[in-house]
Amino acid sequence: MKTSIIICTYNEEKTVANVVRSCCEYNPDAEVIVVDDGSTDTTESSLKPLAETYSFRYERLKENKGKSWAMVHGVEISSNEIILFFDADVSHIKAEHFISLLTPILKNKADMVLGQPSETLIDYRVNPFKALTGERALLKKDILPILEDIRTIRFGVETFINLYYQAKGKKIKYVLLKGLLHPTKYQKTTPLKATKEFLKEGTEIAMALFKNHDLINQRIELLFDKTNQRALQKLNLLQQEINKTLSELKKKIDL
Repeated sequence: MKTSIIICTYNEEKTVANVVRSCCEYNPDAEVIVVDDGSTDTTESSLKPLAETYSFRYERLKENKGKSWAMVHGVEISSNEIILFFDADVSHIKAEHFISLLTPILKNKADMVLGQPSETLIDYRVNPFKALTGERALLKKDILPILEDIRTIRFGVETFINLYYQAKGKKIKYVLLKGLLHPTKYQKTTPLKATKEFLKEGTEIAMALFKNHDLINQRIELLFDKTNQRALQKLNLLQQEINKTLSELKKKIDL
């Protein structure tokens, strides 16, 4: 299976060129797609020199429509079976980061792989937001059915995708991306603006949870089913042990 790497960007002129370069260098056989969500900075001009050396597709949306819209657009124009989403504001990218994200998919050990950058504000070992990471690999066929559901939910997109995969009982694997640096909003902008953006994103994530309670219910039902199945398996094993013990006792009595 081949991979399409989708980089969604909005005003990340300082880092996006290096991210695109790294994705192309470390994945020469992959399709690299940059979806510019209506940036107003120098993102477009910073990428033009790269086009002379690397092969990638640049798609600029006329206006800022939100992260989820950009992700959906990237999937719709992609050509390959595996989709790898990669943030435009990360740095210290290494070849092993792509290997960690893609290998479980290629070996059929996971339906979705979530990559947690090790260099973040919150220790990756106790990070409660690790499921919202932008570094994730999955099969295109699995995300196609929900494209319209996620198109307009902006920063609630990761929450919805996670709920959907959990509700469907799909295998989700977390991997640590050692050395990958993901800056916080407070490192990228003013404290006031960063706080406003956090509140906005938090609202969009909360709305994704509120509007998709059916997926939460499916997830809970699935957990109960799995718990019941494990209980039945344990009972069956216990019954087999009892039957074996009774059989051995019977043989001794017959002797």
